[in-house]
Parts: sequence; C-alpha cells; structure tokens
Amino acid sequence: MVNRMRSTKGHTGNRRSHHALPEPRLTQCACGAMHVRHTACQACGMYRGKQVIDVVARTERTQRRTKRREQLLAELGMTSASEGGADEHDHSHDEQK
Repeated sequence: MVNRMRSTKGHTGNRRSHHALPEPRLTQCACGAMHVRHTACQACGMYRGKQVIDVVARTERTQRRTKRREQLLAELGMTSASEGGADEHDHSHDEQK
C-alpha cells in the first residue's frame, strides 16, 4: 500500500539532517603540509615514508603544458585567462532596457 500523505517541511528537514558531508580528515606530513589521509602529499610526494610522486617532474610537465597552451592560444589570436586580458565575450545581452 502506498502512503499518499503529504511530507511536511519539518519531516523533510528531519530526514535530511543526516545528509551533511563530514569534513575531510587532514594529516600533517613530515614536510609540514596538510594532506588528506591515505593519499600522497601533493607538496613533497611522500606516502607512508616512501617517495611515490616525482614532484619536480610533475612541476616541469605542468610548466610545459602551460607554455604549449599559451603558444597555441597566441597562434589562434586568443589571449589566455592567466594573462588577465580583457574579456573576449560581448556582454551587450547583459544590459536590460
């Protein structure tokens, strides 16, 4: 049998009171940075006393990708958002008459 009673705002709120997400558990790494538990530290690349991420290589790769993206945007005649250039879009539709 289906309950066709109206669910009140109070009842809905009581049911949803358990839906809150918990705060992430943070741990301080040996390097002093805070990181989420059971994950490698993004600052130094260590996990449980072992080097698992090559931070220098990751930084170099990020810099290469950024440079390549900026060159591509320059070839296309666009400005990158990181340069803080003028907004490319026409916002004339924002003005209400």
